[in-house]
Amino acid sequence: MRHGKKTNHLSRKTAHRGAMLSNMACSLIEYKRINTTLAKAKALRKYVEPLITKSKDDTTHNRRVVFSYLKSKEASSILFRDVAPKINDRPGGYTRIIKLNNRLGDNAEMAMIELVDFNELLTKDQGKKKKTRRRGGKKSSTSSVDSQTKESNLEAQVESSEIEDAVIVEETKTSEVEMETKSTDEVVDNQESTKESNDEKKNDDSSSEEEKEKKD
Repeated sequence: MRHGKKTNHLSRKTAHRGAMLSNMACSLIEYKRINTTLAKAKALRKYVEPLITKSKDDTTHNRRVVFSYLKSKEASSILFRDVAPKINDRPGGYTRIIKLNNRLGDNAEMAMIELVDFNELLTKDQGKKKKTRRRGGKKSSTSSVDSQTKESNLEAQVESSEIEDAVIVEETKTSEVEMETKSTDEVVDNQESTKESNDEKKNDDSSSEEEKEKKD
């Protein structure tokens, strides 16, 4: 009869039981899941979850407390560096116990204990799931189609506006080139007209001088 027995001594003395649980806690923190007997897994959950709660507040005091239980610098550093950021939003229940087949030989009940937030298969499924309502289930597909059509229309409008801007820019460039050519042509014409006028004046002057000489 187990009247009033709150803790399972696991058929070991206190020092042996504490050393075994600290060793198992270090293995759980390092490998994120271990296989053991069901009784040891339940005892380990009570031992390791308060330490994980301590790791949420990264202070020197909490590091020293955790190290006094784990007795491993590597495991305590992994707990505060890798495990604590992932379980920061979880208010408890950091481990999961899954029962396995009984062990051959002594037929002991076996179990796997793991950290909940480090199960990649379950975390991937949770990330893919989306919250939907019963009435809004069918509307989601139509809304997605509408959004796609709107996006395509916007892209077409943007492309057409870009093409129009390019055409306007080209027209302005061509108009500027035409203006420049016209201005150059006008300057050339003016220069030619001035040359012609100067030549006419020279001819007139020469003819007038010849007439004067003849008269004389």
